[in-house]
Amino acid sequence: MKSITVQQLHEQSDVPLVDVREVDEFTAGHVPGAVNIPLSTLGDNLDALPDGAFNVICQLGGRSARAVQALEARGYDATNVEGGTGEWVSAGFAVEQ
Repeated sequence: MKSITVQQLHEQSDVPLVDVREVDEFTAGHVPGAVNIPLSTLGDNLDALPDGAFNVICQLGGRSARAVQALEARGYDATNVEGGTGEWVSAGFAVEQ
């Protein structure tokens, strides 16, 4: 499974980001530009995933890692963001609400 750090994510601007947290978590604060597709609904929303490579984030990295493993098994080019949104916030990066 491919992974990147929040610092590497911060340096990227051209790779789509899918946030697999639940809607209430996402609306409380998320990485700017992220699209919310909760892990609990991911299987029903595969058509909403970006074409090509994309990153996947959650709060700490566990849910996104599970999502990436499942998506890779289906042929998607997904990369896990280690540390998740919690690490993003701890690094002092901006969030959207």
